[in-house]
Amino acid sequence: MTPKTSKLTTLALLAVVAGLLTGCETVKPWQRKTLADYTMRGDRDPMGDAIIEHVFFSREMASGGKGVGGGGCGCN
Repeated sequence: MTPKTSKLTTLALLAVVAGLLTGCETVKPWQRKTLADYTMRGDRDPMGDAIIEHVFFSREMASGGKGVGGGGCGCN
């Protein structure tokens, strides 16, 4: 291995290790109120939900499936 390749490999390894060590965070009890806020919900925008549903229907030929049961085979 050349010295340049060795340095790049070491740098890449250090970047991966740093990413793995800093990726996890414990949520404190007093922070859970913020995470449970209405603005943190993914389904708070009806227009956004309609657009996502249209994309799934148009490209994947699938509709629904956000609610209860069913495997997509039409046999519910």
